[in-house]
Amino acid sequence: MKSDEFYMREAIELAKIAYSEGETPVGAVVVKESTGEIIGRGYNRRETAKSPLAHAEIIALDQASRALGGWRVIGCELFVTLEPCPMCAGAIINSRIERVVFGAKDPKAGSVGSKINIFELGYNHVPKVTAGVLGEDCAALLSAFFRELRNLKKQSN
Repeated sequence: MKSDEFYMREAIELAKIAYSEGETPVGAVVVKESTGEIIGRGYNRRETAKSPLAHAEIIALDQASRALGGWRVIGCELFVTLEPCPMCAGAIINSRIERVVFGAKDPKAGSVGSKINIFELGYNHVPKVTAGVLGEDCAALLSAFFRELRNLKKQSN
């Protein structure tokens, strides 16, 4: 079985694609625990898709559920470069993901421990959480993106 770092690097590569497309650089992969196979991949596409639903986690979960042939993504883990928001945390609960592994904390919207922990609210499914895997790499990518965005705004003014 490959390591958490291996799968997080896969998510980081997807985040880099988002970055190159002008999207907030967040990437996610869904891994089938029994085989180690990546069955879902996603990266932020909110600007491109013009949709508030086009988060990396939602896209990866959708792809994984289609690969498995149903809405339950049982026996799978989600690796994501940024702590999930409330919408994504809800989708994680509903999909029955076994474990969430994230890189960077999100003090503004993180809903798996930073702002709130939705998983502790008594829902019928509680995934395990591993935080901070390659967190510095994930945070550096986000910081670079937002620094570049601020510089572009300064230049246009």
